[in-house]
Amino acid sequence: MLASVHLERPVGRALNVGCGVSTAALAPLAHRVVGLEPVPAMLVHRRSVAPSARFVIGTAERLPFAAASFDLVAAAGSLNYTDLTSALAEVVRVLAPDGLFLVYDFSKGRSSPTGDALAAWFESFEQRFPSPPGWRPLAVQQLPLLAEGLRLLDYADVEIALLMILGDYLRYVLGEVAVDSAIARGDDSVERASDWCRHTLVEVFRGGDVTVVSESI
Repeated sequence: MLASVHLERPVGRALNVGCGVSTAALAPLAHRVVGLEPVPAMLVHRRSVAPSARFVIGTAERLPFAAASFDLVAAAGSLNYTDLTSALAEVVRVLAPDGLFLVYDFSKGRSSPTGDALAAWFESFEQRFPSPPGWRPLAVQQLPLLAEGLRLLDYADVEIALLMILGDYLRYVLGEVAVDSAIARGDDSVERASDWCRHTLVEVFRGGDVTVVSESI
């Protein structure tokens, strides 16, 4: 996804909105990289993952930066949780006049080309761990870019297929925001969530590794 930006050389400053630790991916594209994250716990591993980046706690709707202060702004799967009108307006404000906005997201790894077992399991997973309030699906091509002074320069469809063992996929689904939200609300615990996922996934992975597919959206 980052390669699709087609930069001839690294820019001066880049911002990753709602970053977690994905800010490390921007390092080849900018001399200085800043990650903005509203949840402090998401930055626990920041020093080992992105040691050269700087991080700020804040929200997309009120970016704590001066106008025209970034040459590149990226948002990776984070706009789903924002007020889009406010967030896009803030992106435009902090972008330099000739700056670039890179936004991308992927569908959940819920299907496999080798059968329907994973898709059926994921439906039961979403019933047990529903999406948290405030989250909504996001189609990048349907964003109101023109209304906020942005225009679409390029779009790329990307499909990622990963061969995963049970332990890999278990770690993946336990990292879903829906699981974290259920635990934070007290509706579940780490142990119960892990035990349920492991027990119900055994049949899906009974034949060994499973190819898990995720697509850009």
